[in-house]
Amino acid sequence: MTQDQEYLRLASADNFRDVAGPGYATRDGGKLRTGVFYRSNDLRLTGDDFAALQAIGLTAVIDLRSPTEIAVHPDPEVPGAENLHFDAIGIPIERLSSLTSHAEAVALMDEVYRGFVVEQHCRTAFGGVLRQLAAGGPQLFHCSQGKDRTGWVAALLLHVAGVDDPTIESDYLLTNARSAASRARVEAEIEKHGGPDLVAVYEPTLVVDVEYLDAAWAAVEELYGDRSAYLRDGLGLDDATLDRLRELLRA
Repeated sequence: MTQDQEYLRLASADNFRDVAGPGYATRDGGKLRTGVFYRSNDLRLTGDDFAALQAIGLTAVIDLRSPTEIAVHPDPEVPGAENLHFDAIGIPIERLSSLTSHAEAVALMDEVYRGFVVEQHCRTAFGGVLRQLAAGGPQLFHCSQGKDRTGWVAALLLHVAGVDDPTIESDYLLTNARSAASRARVEAEIEKHGGPDLVAVYEPTLVVDVEYLDAAWAAVEELYGDRSAYLRDGLGLDDATLDRLRELLRA
């Protein structure tokens, strides 16, 4: 399978991809099953892309955005798929407007990722998403840019499936390449209204960085000791749910 063939690509949702990648290897020599779970940025789809998405046979579209985000661009109704909503707190819009430096933006992103672990609201949402995914695929989950909330769920799924951390990080960073076109459009809007210096300020909020993911993992270790305890005690996932996710994800 070539790089271009790895994923079903949607031109109007450039960060849409299979959670399993091309069939990532696991630490014990196994591999992941494709076609089970998909991740994406928001679904502002062309007619061709909508048809391609419908052809997957989705049973659920899981929206991680806030009600405010959803109101601006509601998800389309995909025949056969239930639209579900788990509000996982993302980058606070009110904090964005007050950023004055690149360093402040990086600190905000670290805080957002720690919040995925620290904030009860986030833990409730992410636990709910993983329990829903355990019901079986094909299912799609997404947020606005498909990078932070979506990236954290994907990282958890890959960890549960037995994928090693370097592969998880590589998959996480793939967002920066896949979403280059949509990011460029956002940067153009920022420059239009605030100039190039403001683009530099906001840049850390428009990309993913291993530092952000590490901030979340560090919070897991700090508060729960290890990832298994976070999944069990933080997200409320029992062994049956985790076993079912592994069964679905592993070929």
